[in-house]
Amino acid sequence: MDGTMLNNMQFHLQAWEKVVTAAGSDLRGDRLFPQLYGKNSEVLERIFGEGAFSPEEINRMALEKDALYRELYKPTIELLPGLEDFLKEARRQGITLAIATAAIKENIDFAVDALHIRSLFSALVSEREVKKSKPDPETFLVAAKELGMPPSRCIVFEDVPKGVEAAQRAGMKAVAVMTSHKREEFDDYPNILRTIDDFTGLKVQDLVS
Repeated sequence: MDGTMLNNMQFHLQAWEKVVTAAGSDLRGDRLFPQLYGKNSEVLERIFGEGAFSPEEINRMALEKDALYRELYKPTIELLPGLEDFLKEARRQGITLAIATAAIKENIDFAVDALHIRSLFSALVSEREVKKSKPDPETFLVAAKELGMPPSRCIVFEDVPKGVEAAQRAGMKAVAVMTSHKREEFDDYPNILRTIDDFTGLKVQDLVS
């Protein structure tokens, strides 16, 4: 969802900068951004080390960060160009859709309700439903199971290499969305069908046979 449906990673970065600064880290901008994948608890562990905070402290910091993210992003929230038409066309063709993300459920609800797209999705998989984050394939395998589809019939849309790796490990093809990484960072993944800047001009029939 983040960086794939929404070009929102700069808002996550701003929120994380405030939280990690208050906790004593000097990571900012391009030094902090590469750490921002997976569950909030994993982000904090990568930055501060395992055991730096109690579970209660991690939960408090994570809630603070996501509340700030939603506050920052709400005035300008929008789907990537062309995505709404792409999703609606997929549904017209009988293709089932899922959001499968390491985001918390509150962030998923925030996005799908603000953008009025909840009805387009047959499954919403958040960090609550999985134990292992990407590049572990669990997130995508749970989504496939909820859709009632074998992994080989699924296509993942991802904006980070570790997400494409998770799709590959799940036995799924992928489309790489260039919102936060460069094309050459995806060169090692043979499961990529194509790379896109956004969904403008992308046709469902371009990806399925």
